[in-house]
Amino acid sequence: MLQSEHVTKPQLAFLRKLYLAHLIDDQQHNLLSLHKVTGMPRRTLQDAIAAFSDIGIEVEFVQDGVRNNAGHYRINTWGPVNSAWVGTHLSQIERLLHPQAVIPSA
Repeated sequence: MLQSEHVTKPQLAFLRKLYLAHLIDDQQHNLLSLHKVTGMPRRTLQDAIAAFSDIGIEVEFVQDGVRNNAGHYRINTWGPVNSAWVGTHLSQIERLLHPQAVIPSA
C-alpha cells in the first residue's frame, strides 16, 4: 500500500473513488449521507462519482421518489477493480484520505 508522505494528487483522487464506491456498495447512500459519512464537500463527491467510469466502475442513481434528489446510488459493476481488495485495505485508504482524523479500528 502507499505511504502517506508519497501519495500524489492523482493517487488520492483514485483512492477517493475506490472509497466512495465501497461506501455506496456497502449500503444505500445519496450525496447528503455520503457528505455526513466522509465530510467531503458535495462538489468533490459529485465529481468523484461522475468520474467512476474513468476507472471502470459503473454507478447509477436509483430514484426513490418524485424529487430529483430522492434516491440512492448503486454500483452496477466494479469493472476491473477488485472490490474485495478495497474492503481489505479500507482502513489504510481512510488513513490516506483523512490523515488528521482519528479512525477507530474495527
